[in-house]
Amino acid sequence: MNQTTQLRFVYTPAMVGLTSLVLLIPLAGLVLLVRDPRLDVHWEHHPTHFWLVLLTATLSAVLAYSTGAAAVRRGDARVLFVSLAFLSAAGFLGLHALATPKVLLDTPNAGFTLATPVGVALASVFAFLSSLTVSGITWGKRLRIGLLALLALWAAASILKLPPLHATSVPEAADGILTVLAVPSVLLYGVAAGRYLRTWWVRPSLMLLSMISAFVLLGEAMIALVFARNWALSWWEWHALMLAAFVLVVAGVRIQWYEERFADLYQADTVSGRRELSVLFADLEGFTTFSEKHDPAEVTTMLNTYFQVVVPQVVGRHGGDVDRIIGDALMVTFNKRGDQPDHARLAAAAGLALQAAATAVQATHPGWPKFRVGINTGVASVSLLGTEGGRTHTVIGDTVNVASRIEGRAPSGAVAIGPATKALLPRANTESLGLLSLKGKDEPMEVYRLVALGE
Repeated sequence: MNQTTQLRFVYTPAMVGLTSLVLLIPLAGLVLLVRDPRLDVHWEHHPTHFWLVLLTATLSAVLAYSTGAAAVRRGDARVLFVSLAFLSAAGFLGLHALATPKVLLDTPNAGFTLATPVGVALASVFAFLSSLTVSGITWGKRLRIGLLALLALWAAASILKLPPLHATSVPEAADGILTVLAVPSVLLYGVAAGRYLRTWWVRPSLMLLSMISAFVLLGEAMIALVFARNWALSWWEWHALMLAAFVLVVAGVRIQWYEERFADLYQADTVSGRRELSVLFADLEGFTTFSEKHDPAEVTTMLNTYFQVVVPQVVGRHGGDVDRIIGDALMVTFNKRGDQPDHARLAAAAGLALQAAATAVQATHPGWPKFRVGINTGVASVSLLGTEGGRTHTVIGDTVNVASRIEGRAPSGAVAIGPATKALLPRANTESLGLLSLKGKDEPMEVYRLVALGE
């Protein structure tokens, strides 16, 4: 029985119903408090409020950072929208914590007080967008900067008491502002949770279930915001609901294996899509012989010395993604996320830069083996392979296999490219290395030595 089958067996419709019932308990408690004000006990304690909100904001900020890093690394729009949802909640919750009297200001402030409903409402928009299928994340950086700018402007307007945030207080009760924010927010959280539930039903996972529960709890927090009485139990309830929402997601993240923690949120194209890209292979010619004649510590020193200078060339300078390093072998991809239309040129430039950096190392270590580099361009499958405890996001297909074969034809200290890569580099200076016969192909492939890219 595989993992998916096991999860389907555990999470039966009855279990889904039970989970839904548990998530609805806070609403039942809110109704009870609203209907019987005697139960809605007043408790005003500013330090508890400050630390509760600050803790909630911190958890949300941690999630925003971790999901944002995963989104950029894998080019996944869904995870990026989730990150923006956490970021908006974290930022505005942090501002709300500062609304606690005697923390930043002596008296309540409308801007800081309204920060929570505004932040949670904005997060509902990103939560809804995360449930859709969106391609690419080239817009992600601009959107994140825009959100941070909005937070900064809101904070400045609140501190300076600029209109419309100049009032000394805003009662957190059922007024028009909160209702206008709450109604669409609850609907958006509900739609997002429903769409995630459909995904979970096809592909059950703890991470998806955590996100569904978080959306439901945040929607309930917006309802509590409308009906709560200031500093009463109903008012404390929506603070606790938001904390519970983020704790659930953090718990889900902690339980996941460290590699590809947010893989269960990836869109289908990230998990298994097709993309035109360029693949670079590099290894050290004569590495086996060198290893046999030297102590393992010396071999390790040699490899680390090389990688410290060549990896920054292909990653930092030319935007490649290191897919794997096995011994002396290095596999790098370009356009894996679909955001590098000039991937062939980037890969070629990275190959030449790698050899230049390696040559500088060899000048002081003449006995060390030299790199050879092979590059190929074509369509490959971008896939998530393996299961918990051994998952990797990689590219597979004939394009990858041919790149490895081309690297085997490259002369020591040189860069070899295939015809598909050469076709995308019309001004490159190349020399033919002859025909390369490939298993399973009727016609041999001509391989070229890349001398220079040209202007």
